[in-house]
Amino acid sequence: MRKLITAMLALLVAGAVFASGAKEQGTVAAGGAGTAGGGEKKTVTIWSYWETVKHQETLAKVCKDYNASQDKVEVVVKYVPFADFKKQLSIGAVAAELPEIVIIDNPDHASYSAMGIFADITDKVASWPGLSQYYEGPLNSCKLNGRLYGIPFGSNCLSLYYNEDMLKAAGAVPPKTWDELKDVAAKTTKGNVYGFGISSLQNEEGTFGFLCWLWGTGNTSFQIGNAGGVKALSLVRDLANGGAMPKEVINWTQGDTMNQFISGNLAMMVNGPWQVPTMRQQAPNLKWNVVQLPVGNVPASDLGGENFGVIKGDKVAEALDFIKFATDAERIKTYINDFGYIASRKDVAATQFTNDPVMKVFAAQMASAQPRGPHPRWPEISDALSLAMNESIIGIMTPEAAAAKAQKTIDAVTK
Repeated sequence: MRKLITAMLALLVAGAVFASGAKEQGTVAAGGAGTAGGGEKKTVTIWSYWETVKHQETLAKVCKDYNASQDKVEVVVKYVPFADFKKQLSIGAVAAELPEIVIIDNPDHASYSAMGIFADITDKVASWPGLSQYYEGPLNSCKLNGRLYGIPFGSNCLSLYYNEDMLKAAGAVPPKTWDELKDVAAKTTKGNVYGFGISSLQNEEGTFGFLCWLWGTGNTSFQIGNAGGVKALSLVRDLANGGAMPKEVINWTQGDTMNQFISGNLAMMVNGPWQVPTMRQQAPNLKWNVVQLPVGNVPASDLGGENFGVIKGDKVAEALDFIKFATDAERIKTYINDFGYIASRKDVAATQFTNDPVMKVFAAQMASAQPRGPHPRWPEISDALSLAMNESIIGIMTPEAAAAKAQKTIDAVTK
């Protein structure tokens, strides 16, 4: 409780400008006529940070279809910019100005569950058909201490892209193990071309990539100070020290990494399926493909995507009714591809991308994708992990020293 109060006070100070945020964002009446008058319908508001027009249009259609399917609830969507989303959600909890549903980045779900914002829906959805069809990773991202506080919306993960011509010229094939990754990266490094690249920023984006290696040793998100953590950090250190990966990756976003790849400056990169449409549009003549990530000790990838979080309050039943509608298997099939997401349900994912071999690789990779954390203080843990990765890549610390330092920080948070 003391940690909760401290967190709330800190967030309240940081977000004193809440009134200029979500309340001023445009509200979309997904049913077309806005909230029904005369108190006939209860209003359920969804907060979403999606700024892509296609995403907004697709979500609005799902809500419109739900509104037309019954006469008790009107769902409306409120756009809140991603940069403000977490602050406004935190301050909204203090000010009692929250929606009924939020679409939330999956690593943040546990933090807000611990703050008491989300309703425990474990027993309410236990009998839902298809609940067992969810991939373990996405479903676990909705949990805290074994209890369920949301339902996965859609997911993505990371896999390995490679330039077919560059690997062929080097007499190499896509790597399946870490040793093969280092070997192929070295063979394809030539002139201005580096063999491998991955976003390694010292933030959540960098952690997102690094965890594939950490988990690949069999470690959890909270273990780095052991032999497995040193092994993961040594992998990125060796790639950089050997010249197969530029040390500039510590400044590259995932978009930067993609741009380097389609410009012909990288033979291989780790990235997600959201890059596929852009690559096909911007580099139609580039010969590239995707395979699952090389394996260390165990297969691993990082889970991205969003969840439906149900706000604790007097409209939990109405919120869940909409979510049950939206997450029906047949209905998901009608919209999930428009988001460029892999369905979090295995039965739906199996039907996606039947004529798209690239996206099928990402769908198969989902079986080894894990959620970051989850932990109420995940941002602090993430910062320690990405810092250790950065320090190892640029060489200001040995992997052993960086691992020990990060573990000390993580232990202070988790113990």
